Amino acid sequence: MQTFRFAGARLPAEAEAARADVRAFLAKDREIGGWEPHRTTWTSFDAAFSARAGAAGFIATGFPEAYGGKGAPMLVRFAIAEEMLAAGAPCGAHWVAERQSGPQILRHGSARAKAEILPRIAAGDCFFGIGMSEPGSGSDLAAVRTRAVRDGDGWRINGAKIWTSNAHRAHYLIALVRTGDAGASRHAGLTQFVIDLSAPGVTTRPIHDLAGNHEFNEVFFDDFFVPDDMRVGGEGDGWSMVTAELAFERAGPDRYLSDIRLLVSLIDEIGAEPDRMEAAEIGRMTAHLAALRRMSASVSSMLDEGASPVTQAALVKDVGTGFERMVPETARRIRRTEPGPDAPGDYAQSLAETVLRAPSFTLRGGTQEILRGMIARGLGLR
Repeated sequence: MQTFRFAGARLPAEAEAARADVRAFLAKDREIGGWEPHRTTWTSFDAAFSARAGAAGFIATGFPEAYGGKGAPMLVRFAIAEEMLAAGAPCGAHWVAERQSGPQILRHGSARAKAEILPRIAAGDCFFGIGMSEPGSGSDLAAVRTRAVRDGDGWRINGAKIWTSNAHRAHYLIALVRTGDAGASRHAGLTQFVIDLSAPGVTTRPIHDLAGNHEFNEVFFDDFFVPDDMRVGGEGDGWSMVTAELAFERAGPDRYLSDIRLLVSLIDEIGAEPDRMEAAEIGRMTAHLAALRRMSASVSSMLDEGASPVTQAALVKDVGTGFERMVPETARRIRRTEPGPDAPGDYAQSLAETVLRAPSFTLRGGTQEILRGMIARGLGLR
């Protein structure tokens, strides 16, 4: 059986300096932007906030200076992300572009894609969706049916993607499509492309959730033309590209801090004199959070070293989103209240919004069943 460990990653001095700087920025920006802390912050969308954060130098700090970044380690971005999420900042517009699409283009994109897109991401002026899931395929990412065929100096794409967050507001998405035979493993013949969502041949259709929110979309390709220099990585390298991308997607602070505002409001609601059960439950969740933070920081450190910690990232995502599901369940058990968006008090309102969103936490980015299969394979158990 194979093993792996999460080595403790001490945040460098520049990460702690960035933490102090972003705290000061967020406090001042609330006055300028007039925003109130969001209870599930990375599902927010505020292009004006992203532009201000980009101008202040808090987006894509890991990009080279030539592309608008600071060449900083991943742990600097880790510290900034923690602060944004803890403050409830409306950072959802630039989140995907900074977290995974930009680093993917930086590592594997063409010179044109890097020059045209990366500086805009760093400026908080370019937003991405994720083009992985497809209708009828569930969590089986290898069951890609969207197909691209050669057409001169580019490709024609036909097919559909689903559950694409903010596709109706994003500028681009990176789509995984089939360009060749699947092979016995079904992982062959896949390629990633950067899709310009404003170009002809691509349309979006909204998917409204039970609360009436429009975040998800279906995306349809009808003879959509994409130039070959918008390919990410080599032809047929899509599976290795997408699994490397998932290491960025699955292990960041957003995988265990989605409902941090509820946990904070629960602690405030209980006050300085919890009873025995309240103290035990708050202590358990705090310890769980500390362990997740160590695991997530460790993965960021591995990514800095050029590794592709796919299994470790899957474990962070599995445990992290399980924790996110646990927080509202625990809150309802130890501090009973009638939740509602207009209920009196921050705790009741936070609980209401989190209860509505919590069922999706363990689905997005891969279901627990899929993740645990990946972890088992990574450990040599299957």
